[in-house]
Amino acid sequence: MTTTEQPSVSVRPTLTSLRRARELFLLGRQLPDDVPEEVVAAWKRARFFGVRHDTRDPVPDPGPPAIRPEGSALLAAARPVLERIAPALGTEQAALLLTDERLRVLWATGGGRDDLCRFDLSEQTVGVNSAARALSTRRRAEVHGPEHFLDLWQDVSAVSVPVLAPDTGRPLGTVTVASTLCAECGPHPGAALAEAAADAVEAELLARSQGAERVLLDAYLAALRGAGRHGRDGEAGRGRGRPGAGRAVVALDGRSRLVSEAAGRLLSPEGLEALERGAMTAVRGAAFAAVPLPSSVPSAAATSSYSVPLPEGAKCRATLTPVTHLGSVLGVVAVLQPVGRTAAGVDERGAKATDGQSGGGGGDVGVAGRSVAWRHAVDRATELARSSSEPLLLVGERGTGKASLARALAGELTGDLAGEPLLTADAAEGEVHTALDAWAGGRAVLVRHAERLTQRDVAALNSLLEAPPLAPLLVTYTPGPPPGPCLQRLLDSLAARSVTLPALRERPADIRDLLDSLTPRPAPGEPPLTWSLDALRALEQHPWPGNVTELVHLVRALTEQRRATGPVRRAELPDPVREGPAARQLSPVERAERAAILDALHRHGGNKARTAVALGIARATLYRKLRGYRG
Repeated sequence: MTTTEQPSVSVRPTLTSLRRARELFLLGRQLPDDVPEEVVAAWKRARFFGVRHDTRDPVPDPGPPAIRPEGSALLAAARPVLERIAPALGTEQAALLLTDERLRVLWATGGGRDDLCRFDLSEQTVGVNSAARALSTRRRAEVHGPEHFLDLWQDVSAVSVPVLAPDTGRPLGTVTVASTLCAECGPHPGAALAEAAADAVEAELLARSQGAERVLLDAYLAALRGAGRHGRDGEAGRGRGRPGAGRAVVALDGRSRLVSEAAGRLLSPEGLEALERGAMTAVRGAAFAAVPLPSSVPSAAATSSYSVPLPEGAKCRATLTPVTHLGSVLGVVAVLQPVGRTAAGVDERGAKATDGQSGGGGGDVGVAGRSVAWRHAVDRATELARSSSEPLLLVGERGTGKASLARALAGELTGDLAGEPLLTADAAEGEVHTALDAWAGGRAVLVRHAERLTQRDVAALNSLLEAPPLAPLLVTYTPGPPPGPCLQRLLDSLAARSVTLPALRERPADIRDLLDSLTPRPAPGEPPLTWSLDALRALEQHPWPGNVTELVHLVRALTEQRRATGPVRRAELPDPVREGPAARQLSPVERAERAAILDALHRHGGNKARTAVALGIARATLYRKLRGYRG
């Protein structure tokens, strides 16, 4: 555990002055200068979240459903530890609580209440508290009396210690000891107990994870042998050949990967990452949060299988089966099956695919946007597509959406051939030669990444263009180093029917349309992902060096990792987006310095005083540098 380092000691105001400052804050009056910045910031957050300070009961009504032990590996490991430690509380006024990473109370005892497990300790619900602070800082945190926002907790002191995953260091939850108010915010008497409890829970998690590794390996080997319902390739399991020689199997638990030879041939690195993201999202999500398991099943057991989407261009589909251990889902085993392909391995995909950029929203990323620059490019491409079936070249920076637009235009290009799917070939993967043969035979073809064409494929394409087939051909090209003479000849041949797509920084007005297209549809009963005006302004001001692809990754990361509710705020955006571009051209040294300051600000929650201390500079110097970067 990494929380044994004590928080830095600083001069704190008395409880009486804090209580008076809180009263002034609630009345909207000027606060004294000695109130710590982090306390004022926490009160402001509570007010922003709409928390009522005078609520009579901080328990939501109706409260969240109880978390089943089989749905939480943390609770399963922590319960026996906490039950052993609980008698050490020594008073009915003290309480011992365990929260998960979403600050829901999973287990509690003491405190004079029997409904503590209905508590939600997120700041959005109850304002500042020690559990929320410990989870955000990954260090022991104490909150005393008037530092709380709620009236009900003005006579409560609490200390919390984060529980970290023993392998990755990721916060899994917190252990909290709450008691009556301590004298003058002194060290909480339950701090040692909370530290010991968190240490013991982490030790139990480590012991269980070592056993879980063996369970996952056994499930992986069973899938390789074709056991149970994991697939059709069962010959190896019946004694013919090497076990699992032909089966494409991947086992994942968020920490390690077991990949068979066949799976390695089917999956690209990007496909493997997408598979892991989808698998871990499902494992952590509500799909398996309450899987009832018979008490007679102590180790690996399969529940319902499910599928996850893989990136455009993937050579397979994946069927995943959860693997359970000690009542919790610890990982998944994926069995891969090749998708239909031509003899050369070129994907046969429909014309409406969006190149893996759609986040599941209601729009089409290929044509989303209403800015003048974007509509001019789209209208010009549509006009050329409708005028004839001759080749069309789409040019633009990496990530501008060339392939997505090409597929959106495929119906215009294919005409009577619209019933036959567009054949996509990627020069970066060496799939072009057979696709050109198909084009010569009358098939509509999309060639991606023309800048990566081999000399052989460039020569073949130049030869075909001398007397082009009647079938449509779309080509995408990303400018880079000067092309060779053969490739330049190809580009010259296609130049008369080419369209250059603008970079995303050249059409910031389209950000909102793109967000509508990229934002996933919410699950039933869940609110949609929305954006505050401040966050939208930051997104529109960002230069987007990765164009639409970079925006896709940002939306995906927020969708998968965000715990907050309400509109996405500017503070939740990545540092380069949140801070905006520098107002002037920076030297290499200034760029490195600015990056270091932004990283330190992020690590300290935007607190400039702590950031200045961490960087070893005066706070005035930090403000001066930030003003200099902003012009």
